[in-house]
Amino acid sequence: MSLSQIQIIRSLGDALGWLEKEIQWGVNPAELRHLTGRIGELYVAMKTRGQMAPEVNQKGYDVVSAEGEQISVKTVTSTQHVRFNRNTFDVVHRIVVLRLNFDDDDISIEEVADMSKSDFLPLCREGEGVYIYSPRKQKVSVPIYDQVVVREASYGPHKVIEYESGTIQVEKDGILERITKPALRELATSLGVSLLNNTGNKRNTRQLGSEVISAIKALEKP
Repeated sequence: MSLSQIQIIRSLGDALGWLEKEIQWGVNPAELRHLTGRIGELYVAMKTRGQMAPEVNQKGYDVVSAEGEQISVKTVTSTQHVRFNRNTFDVVHRIVVLRLNFDDDDISIEEVADMSKSDFLPLCREGEGVYIYSPRKQKVSVPIYDQVVVREASYGPHKVIEYESGTIQVEKDGILERITKPALRELATSLGVSLLNNTGNKRNTRQLGSEVISAIKALEKP
């Protein structure tokens, strides 16, 4: 049974929400390969207005685009290499490699590669029964302790800090909160700050932190 685009989008949202919960519970993303793989497949199905492969564990490809392209989707978190089965590579028309990036408990999807099989194959090296692709490395970010604080505000025992990269941290009684977003949600509720943005979607950590700081500073004005 095929899924409508609305069902695919909703399923992607549900899967991302479940992944966010797992991360908040302290689960290593590398241990959630089935979930991260599903997120990648749903994302590509949405992007190409396509459908998931007709069979579970379809050999060779994961998504069929609206134009009929059979697409192999690989989703990575920390791995340095991606492998493709040489015996089933002939049925693939297009390759999409995605990386899930994590900033606190915010999740973003980065498109590492999206190209035809003929363009992709020269980027791989051959192994025993496989083609091996090494995704480009993530950009090295500046460590938080080397970043400039651009804004901060205190409310009760909490201090909310915004760094030049947009990263938000929350301290309570001078101790850094391990997971930022739950503390921000609690502060936002106390301050009357909406957890949703103007389009009705949940604010991410950076958006919510910025709004919380603004709300605290508004209270400080005479």
